Amino acid sequence: MTIAGWIVYGLIVLAIAGIVLRICIDCSIGARIAVIVIGTALAVAVLIGMLAYFAKTESGKRAIVDESSNLHGGIERTINVYTANGDVLASYTGKIDIADADGGYVKFDYDGKRYIYYNCFVETIAELED
Repeated sequence: MTIAGWIVYGLIVLAIAGIVLRICIDCSIGARIAVIVIGTALAVAVLIGMLAYFAKTESGKRAIVDESSNLHGGIERTINVYTANGDVLASYTGKIDIADADGGYVKFDYDGKRYIYYNCFVETIAELED
């Protein structure tokens, strides 16, 4: 699960705990136990759902790969830069993190240098671990 996913889960658990505490203030011992068990089961169900989302959906898997790339300085990949004619302008292989960019350019750091390519076609091939 991503860091943001854990933060969201923590906030949900805090909300559940607050609701459980509020309900338990004026309850008998048996009702308190029941409310705590239900709150715990709800927190576990939310955790299972979030873990399933990040493990079983392509969107969740992409979020994990994106975060891993951001935290570890990129992922192993090959970047090919092409001219408009389809000729290879440059090729890079290694641990590379590509910056998100709008506006017709691609930006990445490689081997201690920053590369920015404007108005060209870029292909990236990444080796993802299963």
